[in-house]
Parts: sequence; C-alpha cells; structure tokens
Amino acid sequence: MYYSTRPTIYALSTHLARSAIGIIRISGSMSSHIYTKLTQSQPPKPRLATVKTLRSSKGKVLDEALVLYFKGPASYTGEDLLELHVHGGVAIIQAVLKAIKGLHDPSQGIHIRYAENGEFSQRAFINGRFDLTEIEGIREMIDAETETQRIAALSSLSGDTKQLFAGWRNHILNNVALLTTVIDFGEDHDIEEVNELFQTVNDNIIQLESQISQYLNKVRRSEVLLKGIKTILLGPPNAGKSSILNILANNESAIVSEIAGTTRDIIDVPIDIQGYKVVIGDTAGIRTTTKEDQIEIEGIKRAKLKSFASDLVIIVLPVNDDKMVDYNDLFEHISTLKLENKEILVILNKMDLIDVDKKSKQQLLDKFSKRLEIDQSKFHLISCINGSGMESLTNSMVHSFKTISLSESTDPIIVSSRIQDLLENDVLQGFQQFYHWKDQDDVVLACESLKQSIEGIGKITGEAVGVEEILGVVFSSFCIGK
Repeated sequence: MYYSTRPTIYALSTHLARSAIGIIRISGSMSSHIYTKLTQSQPPKPRLATVKTLRSSKGKVLDEALVLYFKGPASYTGEDLLELHVHGGVAIIQAVLKAIKGLHDPSQGIHIRYAENGEFSQRAFINGRFDLTEIEGIREMIDAETETQRIAALSSLSGDTKQLFAGWRNHILNNVALLTTVIDFGEDHDIEEVNELFQTVNDNIIQLESQISQYLNKVRRSEVLLKGIKTILLGPPNAGKSSILNILANNESAIVSEIAGTTRDIIDVPIDIQGYKVVIGDTAGIRTTTKEDQIEIEGIKRAKLKSFASDLVIIVLPVNDDKMVDYNDLFEHISTLKLENKEILVILNKMDLIDVDKKSKQQLLDKFSKRLEIDQSKFHLISCINGSGMESLTNSMVHSFKTISLSESTDPIIVSSRIQDLLENDVLQGFQQFYHWKDQDDVVLACESLKQSIEGIGKITGEAVGVEEILGVVFSSFCIGK
C-alpha cells in the first residue's frame, strides 16, 4: 500500500498538562510493531479497546493504558492507527513518548518519528479518507468556541460542502460536454442548432453563477460568527451602558458610577450570548458639550467611529431624563447610522426610577419612537437594578445576530478564505471569460474558460493539478497530533 513506505508518525493529541488522560496517536505501518513492543503481547485486534500494561524496552512499567487499534484503511488516516489513552500525568506522557521514540531503528527498516503539524489529517487526505473541504471543516470544528461556530463548521465536516461543490463541478462538466459536441461535430449542425446549444449553456452558467454568488454572500455574512459580532453601546453619559455591559457579560467588566462620564475610552468585552460569539463595546457618553475636556471629546469621537464599524448598535437612553437635554449630537449621529442601514436596537433604561403603568409605558414608547424615527419593535424597557426586560433584550439581540449572519432560516456556513478566493478568482472568473468568448462566438475559448472553472473547484477539493502548492497552507495551522 502507498502509506507502507512512509515513516510511522506519533504525537500527543491532547495538551501536555496535568489531566485525567492523555491520548497518544500513532499512524503508519509500524503501529502494530509499536503495540507489541510496548505491551509485550501479541498483535492487537482491530477496534477492540483493551487495558494493557505499557513497558519500556528494559521492561520497566510505564503505565496502565487503554489501547485501541484500527487497521488501515478503515481508520482516520487510512493507515494502521494506534491510540494509547494513558493517565494524564506529565511524567507518564513523556515517558511513553520517549519509549516510542526509542523504537526507531533505521538499520532494521523501522522508521518512526514525531509528527509534524497537521500530518495525521494530511495523510487522511492523501489516502482518500477526506477531501480538502472536509479537512478544513475538521480544523474549523476544533477552533469553534461557540455553538453557532460549531454548527457552521458542520457543513464542511459532514461532507455537505464536498457534495455541493461536486454538484457544481458536474454541472459545469455537462455544459463543457455540450460545447465539445459543437467543437467536434459543428459541421454536422446548422448555425441555428449551434446558437441554440450555445444559448443553453449560457443560461445554465448564469443560473449556476447566481447560486455560487449567493453562497459566497452567505459565507461572508457568516464569517462574523468566527470573529465575533461587533456590538456597541451608545448613549448619553450616565445612561447605564456600563451596567448593561456587566449584566450581559455576567461580570464587572466596566466601572459603574453615578458620576457622568466615567467611561472615557472604548471597552471591548467578548461574551457568549445564546451560542453567539459577541464582542460588546462600552463607550464614552455622547452629549453636546463646549467643555475643554479634550479626553471626553476624544472619547466621543472614538465612540462615533466605532459605531460605524459595528454590526449591531444598541442605543441606551435613561427614561428618567425626559427633557433629553444635550441629546442633539447623539440623535444626529443615530440618524447617520440609519442612513448607513445599521442594525439598531434601543434600550430605555432605569424603568425602576419611574412609576409607570401599561398606558404610560406605551406613551414612553410612542415618544421615543417618534423622536428617533425607529420602529417600536426595536425598543426594550429595562431596569439594571431588578433585571426586568433583560431576557427580552437578549432574545432580540439573538434575532439581530441571525439577521446579520443570514442564519434566520438556515444554518450558517463557514469555509476558509482559500476556498472563497478560488470560488471568486477561478470559478466565477472562468464564467466571466466564458461570457466574453461566447459574445465573440468563439466556442473553443468559451469551453476552455469553463474548464478553468472546473479546475478551480478541483483546487478547492484537492482534485486538481498543483494541489501540492496548497497543502502547506491548509495544514500549517493544524496542531500537532491532528
């Protein structure tokens, strides 16, 4: 088999730190040999977990370990693969790793070495266990910090992305076949038949281009889930922005004081809200001022600039300040944000300080909604003292997160920037060249343009010439032992 000529590799697949267990992974033709040497027993039975005593070459007991052996090609790497589940003491792990290293004996044709970054997954790809989209899905799954990131990575890990791209590739191939009939048998067709075939291919490519463009748009909108949805709290001084941040973060992240203008700079706090990674920024209070306080002026400037770069803007207004003195600068900025089509929510805070019934609550909503020209569905009446309205606020924020990431009706999708670049610069660019040569009535070059698109998808999945050039990019970010 192909992999039998390669060195057997081993690595610690868990962190080298005090823990309950440590998992050492071994892949290659010498896996069974390593098993018999460490356990001093007969070759292992595939897929049968057994507890074995591991010994050094001198017979010294190293550990009692759970041992699991997979016979290739029915393993993660497609090679013979051995897993040693040892106790998680650092000294134990290091002793077992040293014992494996000591079995390396080139004079006897036994080649064993420590694995490089991502080498287990690289061998899985080389041996046909996964394509590159599935491999990258594994990496995204490992890096997932929140529930939505995990869900987004599943499409690649489960093979859905692979099937989607394979379908696109077959669709383009079918259209290349139609053009090939024109090239090979054009003299057997009249001009009208040739034009009809050309137009059929053109219509098919337009439809496929639309599908790929929509897919790319959703991927880019879903990328925010990886980096964190940038959310900012805006409002006048002493509106309760810092208190709201602390409640959402469940931590005293920002200083809270009755003194207006406590926050001078932007405080960014990453938190998890119902499975969404969110980076919430607390900002200096925005007010109309002629004071010579340069620090406050700079803080207000930064708050405004930050809001333009945010995905979600949350306006915080205190309901006990019904005169709204010095709010003109804030309201003008809100109007600018609306022109930028920013996703906006409004919090009317400090409800505990006023005595209101259902009718007066509606009057408050009417008043602020009219003043800001924002629909009442975007408003939330809350109190940081008793926590009322916070659950409704977080639910509304999650709805905004789904809108921002285009995941309201379907799961988000995350693919690497490598895949995005190939879809845009190879696949879609090939379509554009096809349209150009089609308008020139050049069937041969139009056909070659579609072949470029096919090769682009091949580079994505690893089924094209030049794949060696991209392997390093794909696997370099993997951890050792994966």
